[in-house]
Amino acid sequence: MDTSRETRARELDRAEVPGDDSSANRPDEVDRIVAAWNRERPDLDVGPLEVLSRVARLTRHLDRARRAVFAAHRLEHWEFDVLVALRRAGAPYQLSPGALITQTLVTSGTMTNRIDRLEARGLVERHRSAEDRRGVIVRLTADGLTLVDSAFAALLAEENELLSDLDPAGRARLACLLRVVLAQFEDTEGPARAT
Repeated sequence: MDTSRETRARELDRAEVPGDDSSANRPDEVDRIVAAWNRERPDLDVGPLEVLSRVARLTRHLDRARRAVFAAHRLEHWEFDVLVALRRAGAPYQLSPGALITQTLVTSGTMTNRIDRLEARGLVERHRSAEDRRGVIVRLTADGLTLVDSAFAALLAEENELLSDLDPAGRARLACLLRVVLAQFEDTEGPARAT
C-alpha cells in the first residue's frame, strides 16, 4: 500500500516543469559553484548544492525584500509576525498571548515584551477574556489593522515579483516540491510560523 508521500512523489514526477526553458537552463552562480566542487572533489556527491544553495540564495533575496517592506512601514520583523497572526485570526482580530506564543514560536517573556511594545505604539490593546475573567486577549487596534493590511499587501507584491518568472503551474509545482522537503521537519516540530 502506498504512503501519501509516495503518492505525492509520483504526482510530482508526472507534472511538467512549465516556463521558459532558456531561463531554466541558463547557468547561474550555483552552477559555477557545483562545477568547481565537482572539479576539486569528484569523490563527493555535491548534488544537494543544486537545490539547497539555490534555496539559501533565494532566502537572502527574500529576507532583503521583507526588510525593505517592513522598513517602509516602520515595522520590525517581530512586530509584523505578531500583527499578522492577529490579522489571520479574523474579526475581531484577537488571540490569547498563549496562541500568539504558539504561532510565533517565542517564549512567554518575549511575547509579553512584544505585546507591551506594540501596545505602546497603539497597534494592539489588551482586554479581559470573556471566557476567563483572569485571562487576557490581545486585539488589533484600527491603526494596527490598517498597518498590517498595508504591509502585507506590499509584501505580497514584492514576493510576486520574486516569483515573476514562474507561471501559476510552475509556482504550484515548486510549492509541492518544497512541501515534500519541509514535511520531514514540520511533521516533528509542531506548528510552524508563517506569514
